[in-house]
Amino acid sequence: MNFRTILVHLDRSGRSPVRAALAARWARAHESHLTGLIPTGLYDGIIPADAIATGMTDYIAESADYLRRRAEAIAREFRQDIAASGPLSYEVQLVDGVTEDAVVRYGHASDLVVVGQSDESARRDTTVHGLAEHVLMEVGRPVLVVPSAGEFSGVPKNIVVAWDGSREAAVALHASLPALRGVRVTLLSLRHPRDGDDAQRLLTHDMIQFLLRHGVQARAESEVTEIGIADALLSRVSDLGADLLVMGAYSHSRLRERILGGVTRQILAQMTVPVLMAH
Repeated sequence: MNFRTILVHLDRSGRSPVRAALAARWARAHESHLTGLIPTGLYDGIIPADAIATGMTDYIAESADYLRRRAEAIAREFRQDIAASGPLSYEVQLVDGVTEDAVVRYGHASDLVVVGQSDESARRDTTVHGLAEHVLMEVGRPVLVVPSAGEFSGVPKNIVVAWDGSREAAVALHASLPALRGVRVTLLSLRHPRDGDDAQRLLTHDMIQFLLRHGVQARAESEVTEIGIADALLSRVSDLGADLLVMGAYSHSRLRERILGGVTRQILAQMTVPVLMAH
C-alpha cells in the first residue's frame, strides 16, 4: 500500500500555500500524484461584501465570474509553487460544487486527503468551518489535517501513533503505514488510573510485530495519566518532539463526542503538529 494519489484542498486562506507545500512534499516522498482541489465557492453562499461593484445589473453572473477568477488565481499560484520546487506529477481541479461535498467526492479517488484545521481568524471567502470533521466522517480515506499555525518543513521523521485498541485506531494505523517506514515511531497507549490495564485489548506486542512485518520499527509506550487523554496525548507529542500524530477519529458517535467533548474534537482544536486521522 502507498499514497499513490494525494488530494489537497486549496482555498483563499493564508494557510492554503502551507497546506499545498506540505502535500507536495508528501507527494514527492511517496512518488504520488497530487491533485489540488479548488472549490470556487459558487454554491457555498459566501462572497465578500466588497467583491462586486454596486450597481451591477446581473449580480449572480458577476459573482460567478468573480469566484471563477479567484479560483484561477489560486490555481496559478499552486502551479507556480510546484514548478519552483521541482518535478511532480500533479493536476488542478476547479469545481463549483459545495466545498464539503467536493472534497469528499474527489477524496474517494485518492489515498490521502489533506485539509486544514478550522481557523476562526480566517473564516471568510470560501474558507469552510468544520471541513476536517465533515471529511473525516464521510470520505472513507485517511485525512491529514494541517494546523492553522506553524511551519512544517519536511516529511515526518518522528511519529506518535495513538493506540487504544479500537477499530478506528487500527484503521488509522494501517492507513499510515506508508508514512511509518524508515522513521522513528512510538506506539503510545494512555489510560486513566480507574481504567485498569487492558493488555488483552491492546495486544501491544502483537501490534509491534505487525508493524515489523510491514518494515516499521516501533517502540511501545504505555502511560497512566490523571489529566484528559487529549491533553496527555498532545503533551507527550511535544515531549517526544514528534512531527506527526496518527490517531483514530470519533471512536464514539460524533453526536456523543459533541456532547461530552471528545478526544477527536479537542485534538482538532488544539493540534500543534499535523495529524493523520481515519474513521
